[in-house]
Amino acid sequence: MYYVNGPGHYYPHVPYRPARPQYPTVDTSLLSQSANETKKLMNDANTIIDKLAESQEFSTEVMNAAQTSNHEKVKSLMHSTGIASNVDTQFNPDGLRLIFKSQIDGQDCCKLRIALRWR
Repeated sequence: MYYVNGPGHYYPHVPYRPARPQYPTVDTSLLSQSANETKKLMNDANTIIDKLAESQEFSTEVMNAAQTSNHEKVKSLMHSTGIASNVDTQFNPDGLRLIFKSQIDGQDCCKLRIALRWR
């Protein structure tokens, strides 16, 4: 588009475009490590989910321990499945929450949260 700036003078309109910010070079190493750690968390979560789905005895023990607010027993039951991950358990009258956590070089890198209802 051209604009007139006086008789016989045509100047092209050039819109102002700000310079794009310069970003640092991408380093995917921590992302890859986090993804691999999350895979481990997911495998451990799957182990617990399978146990809860397939064993009525195990599910009953978990629910009974939760109803009596026995946090240590619930955590012990989760680890009795053979998982290697750090898992925090939270429960209320309606269900169970499992929070799987992992670290890389002493820093939190990933969490996997699962909520299961029983009422």
